[in-house]
Amino acid sequence: MIRVLIVDDHQLVVDGLKLTLAQADDLECAGTANDGKEALKLLEQVEADVVLLDINMEGMNGLETCRALHHRFPALAVLALSTLKEASMVKAMLREGAAGYLLKSADTQELLKAIRKVGAGQRYYSPEVAEAVMDSLSAAPSKEAHPVLPVLTRRERQVLQLIIHEYTTAEIAEELSIKFATVETHRRNLLVKLGARNTAGLVRIGLAYGLVEG
Repeated sequence: MIRVLIVDDHQLVVDGLKLTLAQADDLECAGTANDGKEALKLLEQVEADVVLLDINMEGMNGLETCRALHHRFPALAVLALSTLKEASMVKAMLREGAAGYLLKSADTQELLKAIRKVGAGQRYYSPEVAEAVMDSLSAAPSKEAHPVLPVLTRRERQVLQLIIHEYTTAEIAEELSIKFATVETHRRNLLVKLGARNTAGLVRIGLAYGLVEG
């Protein structure tokens, strides 16, 4: 029996995943959590073999959670769940210890297959994810060419635009009518997607490659 912990900040997704697990005789839900901190606390009380981990969560996002899980519970297999298939995000999750990467568009059979694979100590990637990573590895731009950058969502572009114009996190939240924590999540995702180390790097890359206007 493979025990699965579900970590996602959308309750509808959690409920759907629980129903899917209930269809399999060899899988069981060990528990659910709506954020990374809750998951880490829960794992001190329950045993799990696989963690289904959403990446884009408010507060402690998937990258940070995966890093903490890998450090504190190295025997756990983390299967990342995301709508994003950019190679930079996939590679970032793998660096943090993820055993697999599954798109949320996957059907039930692929989800069950992925859980069983990582639960058995193997790796699993959605076909589209594997293709994106292979494309990034085979790309060989010239020295003058711009690097292949991931596609930013409309909201990420808005946040990046305001960062470039020196808005604080609180000001961005007010300007876009979103939560402070949501802005922080977008900021962290931008750092990963663009390969930047800090806000100055985001500004430099955003302007250099025309992702936003100066």
